Parts: sequence; structure tokens; C-alpha cells
Amino acid sequence: MTSLISQNALQKRRLEKDDDSSSDEETMDSPVASDAEAGKKPRPEDRRKDRKRKKKALQARQGQEADEMRRLESSLFGNIYTPLEFGTEAGAAVPARDQDDDAPLFFVDRSAGDDLPVYEEDLGSEDEVVDKGRKPAWVDEEEDSTEVDILKVARLRKLRKEADERVISGKEYEARLRGHHAKLNPFTGWADMDRKAPLRDGDSNEEEGGVDNMLRSNDELVVKGTAKLLPGMLDYSRLVDVNAQDPSSGPINSVQFHRNGQLMLVAGLDKHLRFFQIDGKRNPKIQSIFVEDCPIQKAAFLPDGSEVILSGRRKFFYSFDLVKAAVSKIGPLTGREEKSLESFEISPDSRTIAFIGNEGYILLISSKTKQLIGTLKMNGSSSGIVNVYKRDEFLGGKRKPLKTIENLTTETGQMKFNHDAQILAISSRKDRNGMRLVHVPSFTVYQNWPGPRFSLQYPRCLDFSPGSGFLSIGHAGGKVLLYKLHHYQNA
Repeated sequence: MTSLISQNALQKRRLEKDDDSSSDEETMDSPVASDAEAGKKPRPEDRRKDRKRKKKALQARQGQEADEMRRLESSLFGNIYTPLEFGTEAGAAVPARDQDDDAPLFFVDRSAGDDLPVYEEDLGSEDEVVDKGRKPAWVDEEEDSTEVDILKVARLRKLRKEADERVISGKEYEARLRGHHAKLNPFTGWADMDRKAPLRDGDSNEEEGGVDNMLRSNDELVVKGTAKLLPGMLDYSRLVDVNAQDPSSGPINSVQFHRNGQLMLVAGLDKHLRFFQIDGKRNPKIQSIFVEDCPIQKAAFLPDGSEVILSGRRKFFYSFDLVKAAVSKIGPLTGREEKSLESFEISPDSRTIAFIGNEGYILLISSKTKQLIGTLKMNGSSSGIVNVYKRDEFLGGKRKPLKTIENLTTETGQMKFNHDAQILAISSRKDRNGMRLVHVPSFTVYQNWPGPRFSLQYPRCLDFSPGSGFLSIGHAGGKVLLYKLHHYQNA
């Protein structure tokens, strides 16, 4: 019995030993499982060795790639990099290597003589100045035979030099387009590569001379963005009406800014002359004057700002002294039979007032004595066409208009330039929206004025502020509209 138990125990121990050996073999085949079962971690020394081994392998691969890249560059472009040997100074001659290593890939054959092609002659001198009159690279032979109808297309009418001009050649069409572009985009001298600044004695080169001239000049180095008004679309916004605090009960016939830009007069058929302070927000009323026997057709400041002239369909007119706040009645004029002095203009020097008289005569009145000092006869037209002339040419006898504006179809009532003559406003009392703003440099009308959703209610008068920051319009409804022109910063 004892021997049987011992034999069973011996067999059990043998089986356990066989199981242990088999499990050891399995763990040897799978190191990951062995480490996980045993809970062992790799030693730090092993990790460092593994990182060093990977780093060396990466450096070896990068070195091989760099060698391969240099070999390819050398085969394509030749030897483009030759490091200096130890002891050789920068700029010193490097001993030539074998001819096969540094052989040039090409050479220039000079055996044909000194006659070079045109392109080589052009590149032969670095200091050669480009000729301004160089010939074009290509010329369209069909330009002379092509004809363009500039009257048929509305946007091409601005290219006309005469009112009845219609068809021009293709070459002339191109020249006029270039001229129109140059007019809208003035030439900038600093961009001219052939323009050389004169050098003074002691100046070393052209660049130093140009800088010296710039420092000695008092011209502005930066061109302000407000200097040039662009055509097409006008940037504006509507403000509070000028006479919102005291509207007129009749049509407005006159609006005008004072020379200080803050005071404005408003006059109309309700026989009132009103003064407002313009701020664009409230526009408070300063004073109102009632003229009992004269519905006012026109009122205007003297250019010096000291006095206001008022007139209507009467033989007389009025003068209002701003300093004394006194109204004076003048007339009738001696020796004249005019029954109406409703239209007048004042000279820029404030010395003369010109009234429209009978039969085309213009009556000249002294603003100081209020007496008639002379007359002259002048003819005009009552159509909706506006002709623009150059002053020098017109005074010299040339009566050919520089531009004819035909955007109004009814009689033109008033025209007004702004302070820098970039905008010309024209209006007609017989049209509900009879007012246009013309961009003078291009002689084109602003497309977004007065706007499709707003009515000007038959405009009767208009005026720009001294700095063109504001535009005021008086209409038949008794209101004075006020607009802000965002291009101009000052009122």
C-alpha cells in the first residue's frame, strides 16, 4: 500500500515537471506574454541602448539620403559647392581639381566674331538706359481698318471730342482710352525708371541725390486719400433736415452756407429768411426775419459774409446787415424799367451784384453804394443741355465746349461746383428728381444719385458747404435736405 502511494506521488511530480517545462517553452516563444505574466519591466540600460541604436540607424539613413542628393545635384548642375580647405582665406584662389569633376556644362562660342545677336547686345551692358521711344513688341494691323461707334454705346460717349462725333478708327479709339485712363489716374513721377534726379557737387550717386532732394523739399511725402474723388459711385448719407425745427410753408428758393461752414440761410415764398446752425444732428434755428411785401425768390450772402441780399418779383430788393441786424430796402433803380429783380449773382470780390434785366441785359450794381454802375448784354439758352468750357480757351475766342452734359431732359435751373471743382451739381425745377451730380475729371454722372427709393420733390436750389462735407437741397415741399459727402472730411 505504501509503495503504491509513493509511485502515484512520483508520477504526479513528473507530470508537474513536464507542465513546467512546456510552459517555459511557450514563454520563450512569446516574450511579451512572458513579461506580462512575470510582471517584469525592461531595465533602463536596455532602453538607452535601444534608443542609441535607433538614433544611429536614423543618422545613417539621413547620411545616405544626403549623399544621394549631392550626387544628383552634382550630376545635374555640376559642382556647385566647394568648401574652403583649412588655411585658405575667403576670396583666395582655390586649387583646381580634376577637370572631369569641375568641367562646365556649357560654354559661349565667340568664334563667330564680334557681331552679336540683338538680344545679346541688349544684355551686354548693365548700365544701358532703356529708350523711352522703343518700338512696341507687336502691332495690330487691323486697328486702322477697324471702326468704333462711340455714340451707340452710352459708356463710350465720354470719349467724344465733339458733340456730333460718332465713328472713329480703332487706333484713335485706343489712344482716347489711354488718354482717359491717364486723366483718371495721374502720372506718378516716382515710378518713372528713366527719370534721374540732378546731382549736386559732392553727391556720390543718383540714389543719394534723390534722397537729398526729398529731404530738402517741403512737399508732402504721403498723398492723402481725400485728394482724389473717384467716379462711378458716390459715398454719401442723409442727415437731419436743415429746417426740421422750423419748416417752411412754401417752396424753398434759396439755400446757402456761410463762409464759416456753420451758418446757413434758408429763404422761400413764405416771405421768411431763416438762419440755422449746421451740425448734422439738430441744426438749431438761430433767427427768422419776415419780409412783408416780398415773397423771396433768391437770397445770398456776400462772399465776405457781412451781408445778405434778398430779391423777388419786385422793382426793388433788400439788404440785411448781419452785424447790425438791420434790413434796408433798395430801389427802384434809376433809369431802368425792370419790374422784377428776382435773379442775381454776386462777384467773388463782393463788389458787384449782377441782376438779370429785360431783353437780355445784365444790370451791374455796386454792393457798397447800391447804385447802378453799368449794363451789358448777354445771350443764353433755356434747354437742359449743359456745356462745359475751358476758361482760357473760351476767353481766347474758342467757343467749342469741352464736354456736353445731356442727362437732364428739362430746363436747367441751377449749376454749382463744389470747392475743389471735382463735383458739378445741376438741377431742374420741372423734374421730380431733376438733379444730377457730375464727376468733373471724367465728365460722368454718379450712378447712385439720387437713389431709386427716394424723391427730391422737385429741387429748386442747392449748395455745397465750404469744405464740401455737406450738400443741401431745398425743394418745393418746403424742406431743406442735408447730405453728408463722406469723401470730404471738413464742412
